[in-house]
Amino acid sequence: MVFRFLKRRQDPQEREEKIESGLEKSRRGIFSQVAALFDREEITDSTWEELEELLIAADVGVETTLMLLDVLQDRVEAERIRRPSELRKALKEELQAILDSAPNQPVEVNDGELLVMLIVGVNGVGKTTTVAKLAHKFASEGAKVVVGAADTFRAAAIDQLQIWGERAGVPVIAGAPNSDPAAVVHDALAAARSRSADVLIVDTAGRLHTKYNLMEELKKIQRVIDRNGSPAQENLLVLDATTGQNGLVQARKFAQAVHLDGVVLAKMDGTAKGGIAFAIVNEMKIPIRYLTTGEKLGDIAEFDSKDFVNALLG
Repeated sequence: MVFRFLKRRQDPQEREEKIESGLEKSRRGIFSQVAALFDREEITDSTWEELEELLIAADVGVETTLMLLDVLQDRVEAERIRRPSELRKALKEELQAILDSAPNQPVEVNDGELLVMLIVGVNGVGKTTTVAKLAHKFASEGAKVVVGAADTFRAAAIDQLQIWGERAGVPVIAGAPNSDPAAVVHDALAAARSRSADVLIVDTAGRLHTKYNLMEELKKIQRVIDRNGSPAQENLLVLDATTGQNGLVQARKFAQAVHLDGVVLAKMDGTAKGGIAFAIVNEMKIPIRYLTTGEKLGDIAEFDSKDFVNALLG
């Protein structure tokens, strides 16, 4: 669903700079070795073997890597590609095509319509800081934002979110520790409406994707939003980019509990790999919505496939 934005969106140059700086470690890591393959004089069997090994090592995943190599080898034959520099160009095009295979419309809001964003993920991936960064981003772009603290299992989580809320300049609706998270969401929806908010961002408790009861609780939260919320909803799964292929397992499990509109790849600045984005989009057909690229409130970038591939391979 596409929403008209209130005032402005992230400046393209600012977005490109954030993505480039956030992927510096990945660019200098395994993807620098990928890029070096194309500095050679010719394409050989060794080129393909090393490319396969490096892409898998970069968390692109076996399935996506093999599919990518098949497409590239077909192009080499059909287009009579002989120079490594031409293969590099083809690889960049196919990587971008993978990222574009899942529609990635910008997350925007309608004037006068509440957008409800539900943020989910396992423990320790950076959900609460992601909520704060999203709140700061939307508020700085002219939206009136409210945050719902539905992580009631940890008292420290509520305190942490309230501190972030103060920094971002947005109100936080919270319940008592160990209260029903779905009830907190209900109260947050009412508060957002009473304040004529444009965006409600709901933080949830970190839950292991293997825990049945916690996943059922997430379904309950979704039902509360469906009954009392808004036609404008955006469910985002936060994944720690440093966890690699385990992110795919998490995405599959969460997708069974709630509909996922997109993924936030957190801690992109901390991984020397970065290929998990391609595996998620190719195998799950879920778009990457945002990247978080540092510890500051402003360290979040709207995802752009061209900027992402250029940041990895130049």
